[in-house]
Amino acid sequence: MTKTKQHLYSLCECGILVAAAVVISFLQIPWFWANGGSINFVAVPLVLIGYRHGLGWGFGACMVYGLVDCIIGGGIGWGIVSVILDYVLAYGAIGVAGLFRGKGLLSLELGVLVGNLARFAVHFVAGITAWKIAVGATEEIFGMTFGADMSVVYSILYNGSYMLPNLILSLIAMPLLYPAIKKIEKMYPLGGKN
Repeated sequence: MTKTKQHLYSLCECGILVAAAVVISFLQIPWFWANGGSINFVAVPLVLIGYRHGLGWGFGACMVYGLVDCIIGGGIGWGIVSVILDYVLAYGAIGVAGLFRGKGLLSLELGVLVGNLARFAVHFVAGITAWKIAVGATEEIFGMTFGADMSVVYSILYNGSYMLPNLILSLIAMPLLYPAIKKIEKMYPLGGKN
């Protein structure tokens, strides 16, 4: 495959996977988080982008998904800083899965783990910076009230309450999808690193 055809193929495949993530984002386990967050399989196609196309494509396509999710999904944020952190950069961070590009099921599972941890880290930073300013003196989660000085604990509990189930769901889904992923890799191999 020539370099131009490979880039075109990568663009198309990334677009399809971003579109799949958008559709999947509407299929959530019903639970309401007051300041955003959901339990779903969105990370699966986003990790696949990094796994198939590498870090650059993974980060870029996942950032595009974050922006689209914010616009279409009615993103919740306190100003542009929280929108950039909680949507564009948080989902972009899943693209770190590209570090484990095409190296088998174990690498795919490591990509899921690292990508989701990177997303959690960005949400955590948003929680202790942008959301701390917006929340003010106190915030409640799971019947517990936290003051602004407890923003670290609050951010861990709040973001962990949906990120941990997302991580577990993705870790379960990837081995089930792996035979299909191997067939796609055989039919459409991607050479070189990007």
